[in-house]
Amino acid sequence: MSGNTDSTNSIDSSTVCAIIPSFNHSAKLAPITAALLAKNIAVIIVDDASTAEHSTVLVEISDGDDNIHLISHQVNQGKGGAVITGLMAAQKLGFSHALQVDADGQHDLNDIEALLALSVKYPLALISGKPVYDDSIPKGRLWGRSITHFWVHIETLSLQVKDTMCGFRVYPLATSCQLINQVSLGKRMDFDIEIMVRLFWRNVDIKFIPTKVDYPEDGQSHFRALHDNVLISWLHTRLVIGMLVRLPYLVMSRLLKSKVKSTFKTESKPKAETHKNQTANKVEQGITHDDN
Repeated sequence: MSGNTDSTNSIDSSTVCAIIPSFNHSAKLAPITAALLAKNIAVIIVDDASTAEHSTVLVEISDGDDNIHLISHQVNQGKGGAVITGLMAAQKLGFSHALQVDADGQHDLNDIEALLALSVKYPLALISGKPVYDDSIPKGRLWGRSITHFWVHIETLSLQVKDTMCGFRVYPLATSCQLINQVSLGKRMDFDIEIMVRLFWRNVDIKFIPTKVDYPEDGQSHFRALHDNVLISWLHTRLVIGMLVRLPYLVMSRLLKSKVKSTFKTESKPKAETHKNQTANKVEQGITHDDN
């Protein structure tokens, strides 16, 4: 979907793992886990206090495989809480990066290679999918995402952060876990948005690849329209306040980046023009030649 031709051949799979938060999502977890293991990616499943029937399936999936780590919450902490548990566990296990994958089958696992390849190229960056939707997405969710994107552009004073709600991403664990240890992040549907914005504030580069996202008819979503929209609205209120506190720094940072880019273009242009002028002079003098 991304069109990236890089492969995982140059990726050391021992440094990256996958994190799958799961709350009563057992139906599609077996094929998702199998697909990850086939790519030599170890898996951390975080069971966020699922009911007994679902927890039993997760135990069966992980039983006897050293490349699958099952962590169980006794009390439900929300998707964000489950991802946080997975990220901290991944760092303790010695991994440098963690691929977040949802357990409901929405993500196109064919794009894992593209995500990881971009992570290899930019190891300090947060790599995220930028969803490409079909007609299966509920219109209410689409409008909600558009509103969030609007506020994120304000909170970051940038158009660089293209999507904060896609849970298909590769985290650099050093900076991500440092943030988790220093800031109390939202632990439910607000998590994906907040961690990306706050990492951006810490000058962590963010890269995106387009990826297909499906909303299957038999899919099970735990998004609660009223409760989670209120939660996300309160998050944006806090982030806007945080942006205002950081406003002088954010403005200076943007100006500095613009100055660096402008200086680079100015320094590069004379060289190109000089080479062009020299070539033109040689043509006029009739002394140009073809080396082939």
